[in-house]
Amino acid sequence: MNKPRLVEKKYLLPFVLLTTLFALWGFANDITNPMVAAFQTVMELKASEASLVQFAFYGGYATMAVPAALFIRRYSYKSGIMLGLALYALGAFLFIPAAAYQEFSFFCISLYVLTFGLAFLETTANPFVLSLGSKETSTRRLNLAQAFNPLGSLMGMGVASFIVLPHLWSDRRDAAGAIIFPTLTEAEKSGIRLHDLVVIRDPYVAIGLVVLIMLVVFALTRMPRTESTGEHARVGDTMRRLLDNKPYMAGVVTQMFYVAAQIMVWTFIIQYADRLGINKATAQIYNIVAMVLFLSGRFISTFLMRYVNTRLLLAIFATGAALCTLGTIFIQDIVGLYSLVGISVFMSLMFPTIYGIALENVNAEDASLGAAFLVMAIVGGAIMPPLQGMIIDRGVVMGLPAVNASFVLPLISFVVVFTYGFCQYQLSRKHGGV
Repeated sequence: MNKPRLVEKKYLLPFVLLTTLFALWGFANDITNPMVAAFQTVMELKASEASLVQFAFYGGYATMAVPAALFIRRYSYKSGIMLGLALYALGAFLFIPAAAYQEFSFFCISLYVLTFGLAFLETTANPFVLSLGSKETSTRRLNLAQAFNPLGSLMGMGVASFIVLPHLWSDRRDAAGAIIFPTLTEAEKSGIRLHDLVVIRDPYVAIGLVVLIMLVVFALTRMPRTESTGEHARVGDTMRRLLDNKPYMAGVVTQMFYVAAQIMVWTFIIQYADRLGINKATAQIYNIVAMVLFLSGRFISTFLMRYVNTRLLLAIFATGAALCTLGTIFIQDIVGLYSLVGISVFMSLMFPTIYGIALENVNAEDASLGAAFLVMAIVGGAIMPPLQGMIIDRGVVMGLPAVNASFVLPLISFVVVFTYGFCQYQLSRKHGGV
């Protein structure tokens, strides 16, 4: 008996278009991560205050994921994608007045609106990809689609590294490696701040134009209606089924911890490198290397899933991530930075694998709302980075540099991911899984 194809021919064009969405939100995620350090300098903020960028960014997911699911239930996947693209573009264009007013809160609002759009896209695209073919290959198919997410991330990081960060006047340093900006007069700071905020603004405006083009493409393309459009389960009934589904609920909690870990690892690479005397533009190169490892790991793990149980693979990768995090915490030189970068290869399979396992036994009529809570779990990326920033602001914690000690939070998250993967593997063996 032939195994089902990963992507059937009739679904190839929709699948290709959907993978572009994964790249689009990857770009937004990873051009935004280094902006925490940029805003910290140019707006003269504490690390905990600057990390409110992530609170706004991932808070938008928490706010809009469930409304997005209800919208999709009422209309269609295609309608959800188009509304998501429109909101994405709107949030990007709001950077124009934000830079003009030079208000940090305005930038946070712009990101908040932008992620309304990302919430629609993720709530739609992930279950849509799962539905494009056999259930047997659904998790592998989602891993393949998610592999294009880090391609977008690399583009975002590249823009941050070569267009934004090197051109920030506020990051100029003296011979000792110290930032000059705090020593300037208010008049001098004002001119630099205006310049730097325009540099930060322009890439968001450019991606807003790209998103508008994609909106037109999706509007003109016929997409398959694979969702159960004829079934209209009551929201209350759906909620009861989801709450009774233990693997699903555990998956939501695990996803929250995983996303928190991912955002903390990538956001604070720059602060970790800064302690070693490395400037922002150079430190961002380490972020790019981390993303290359992440991308490589995504393709490698998709291949390994043909031979290794996905739950067991999740537990193995979580173990590798935890070991690298221990190196990040306790090694106080460049090797610690290498350990931090190395975490990314082990994070590569986590999001789509947790997502696929959690939705595996969710009914088709419950899938959109089930997907929404998994996207809403991205709120972990809003909650934990400010906590990590508060630790970093302390300077020294238990004899360790605070930036090193702060990575105990990602360590806890990887322990949670390991527990979920291992427990689900044991359950699959108990019920006759491979």
